[in-house]
Formats: sequence, C-alpha cells, structure tokens
Amino acid sequence: MKTFLLSLAFALVFLAYQPQYFTQFIASLLTTTMSTAIVPTTQLALFIQTPKGAWVVKEHVVPTPESGEVLTRVEAAGLNPVDWKVHDYDFGVSGYPAVVGTDIAGVVVAIGAGVQNVQVGDRVLYQGLRTLRRAAFQHYSVSPAAIVAKIPSQLSFDQAATIPVAAATAAVGLYSPNAAQSATLTAPWAEGGLGKYAGQPILILGGSSAVGQAGKPPNITKTYTQLITLSAPPVIQFAKLSGFSPIITTVSPSNFALTTSLGATHPLDRNAPLTAASLAAVTSKPITLIFDAVSSSETQSTAYGLLGEGGVLAIVLAAAIPEKDRVDGKRIVNPRGSAPDQGTFGEELYKHLGAYLEKGELKPNKVQYVPGGLASIPDALDRLRKGLVSGSKLVVRPSETTTA
Repeated sequence: MKTFLLSLAFALVFLAYQPQYFTQFIASLLTTTMSTAIVPTTQLALFIQTPKGAWVVKEHVVPTPESGEVLTRVEAAGLNPVDWKVHDYDFGVSGYPAVVGTDIAGVVVAIGAGVQNVQVGDRVLYQGLRTLRRAAFQHYSVSPAAIVAKIPSQLSFDQAATIPVAAATAAVGLYSPNAAQSATLTAPWAEGGLGKYAGQPILILGGSSAVGQAGKPPNITKTYTQLITLSAPPVIQFAKLSGFSPIITTVSPSNFALTTSLGATHPLDRNAPLTAASLAAVTSKPITLIFDAVSSSETQSTAYGLLGEGGVLAIVLAAAIPEKDRVDGKRIVNPRGSAPDQGTFGEELYKHLGAYLEKGELKPNKVQYVPGGLASIPDALDRLRKGLVSGSKLVVRPSETTTA
C-alpha cells in the first residue's frame, strides 16, 4: 500500500505538468483497481504437519494468481470424507506440511492476466486441489478461471461450498467421455442432451448419504485424488435434467422428502431388501444405469446383480466385484470427481454450472455449519470418520480463525 501511494503521488505530480495524459492515467488506474483488491501477504491455513501427524493452524504466504487464474478469499469450505482419509492413510498430497480441502466458495480478490469471465468482487465457487496454492482449508486460494462459477444471489457461501466436488463426481460418472470413469452419456448442456433419456430408469444407491464413508479409498498412492462426497443428490438432479424416469433411489425414510424434492420419483427404504421384485414394482424396463454412492462390497454386489444387459455401474470406492464374477456386457466405472483433473470436460461443466444453480435445476446440499473456523476442522472430520453425518454437508468459515 505504501508503494502504491508513493507511485500515485509521483503520478499526480507528473500529471500536473503533462495534463494531456490524464485520461490514459485514469483508465490505467481503474483497470488496476478492478483486477486486484487489497490482499495481505500472509494468511492462516490448517496444515497436516507430517504423514498421519498433527493438524496445526499456522501462517504461510498468500499465493499470487498467474495468467488465467483467480485468487479468492475463502468464505466457506466444505468437508468431505476423503479429507480425513488423506490424513489417516497418507495419500493424495505431494509432500508435507500439506493443506487439504477441495470445496470452496468465496470472493474474487485478484485476477491474473487474460481473465475475462469473472472480476474482483464476484462471488464464486470452485473445486480446489490439495496443494498449498489451491486447497480449501486456508484464508486464500487460487484456481484457474476456467473452472470457477459465479454464485447466484439466492445461495449463501455455506450453501455454495456444498456443490463443487459433489457436482463434479456426479457429472463425471454420468457424462465424461472417459469410459473408465463414466457412463459416457450425452450431457444435458450438449446439443440434444436435455431430456435425451426420457423413459429410461436409473437406480441411485444412497440418495442422500455421504458416499464412501466407510473403507479405504481405492488404489492409495501419493498422487491418487479420488474424491468422495455427497454426490448422490447431484446425480438425482442431473438424471432429471437428462430425462431419466423413473429415478429410483435407496434412502433413509427420514430423507424421502429431500430426495423427492431433488427429483427422485421413487425413494425406497434403504433398510429393506433391494431385489428384482422390488424394482419390478416400479418399472418393467431393465435397469441399465446404476450409480452406487455407497459402494460397500454389499451394495456393489447387489447393484451388479440387478444391472441389466449392456448396463453401467458407477462406483465411488474400489471395485469389490471379483473378476471371475463379472460378465460381458456389464461395465463398472469409477468416476474421478475432480473438475481440475478433467481438462476440457471440467471446463464445459463449469460453463453451465452457474446457470443450473441460478435456475434451481441444481440445488445445494443441506448445510451443517461448524463454528470455529480452521481449528474446528479436525473434530468435524472425526464426525465424518465415525459416520455421524447423514444427509448434510459440514461447512466451516476459515475467516473465523484469527490467530494461529
């Protein structure tokens, strides 16, 4: 700020003698002011100090947005089961100390060269990465501008922070062109995609639950970034946009109303046996698309047995169906729900995500606000670890942490 004021003083002296440059000066000043806000040089972040080690809130540098990037002040950060698994199983980060968290909602405070889709002051949401520059559990985070979406006025930051990871997991599992991760359907934003699958049934296991709560993530390595979250509600909503009917989901009876409000047509009690007969009572057509948002060995076995010829089973944890039990014509896919890792597909999703939210065609998950800022995250993740959260998303506000 001191440097800026000195520069401004020198500029004003210069303009006193060269008034013909006044217009250009004002234009330049406005451009500079529009592309950055007053941003501190350091911030607070929640670090995992060592593999499986202590969580510590401490200072580190605020990143600078490079060309094509935005810097955001993180107003709300969503918690996912994968966050505690990264800590407990030591995977998904390149080194320590590490900052994690990937669901972000906040305010743009600076933009890099070439950014045109957002400006300083915009409310945005996006999916981060588990790196020092791009993770969620800190006061400021950077993202490529191509994968941020503006938050519509009717949504709070807390609500917006429930969306990025869940929406990406659902969209990848249904629409990505990568056949190893997706059913490769035509996306509703593509030509001819809206309502394309009218009259075709879909089954979603775990219609409101936090998916992948139990068990180790698949193929744990230092670089694996499987993202596991409340993906089932967005699957229901994308299925509605794609025209699927009936939309059948297994869910706790206490969440029947929630899933029907999202677009499910036939919620089934998750505690009751799921059989061919129970599905036949809903539809006479074969089920050729099942999204298993629980992905336990039991749910996978049940889903695979119910899957029709030529069908696709999307799972969010390691495949539990032995190779010897698999049959030709039934495909198992494992969506990697990370928009930053999806290239062009991730960018396409974010081009349309804001409009879906604005129109209410995609709705946020139910929020459980966790007070206390960054310091409250370890205890909140323990609640996820113990399976104490259902039908809602834990959200913290990093700015509530004022001291390390």
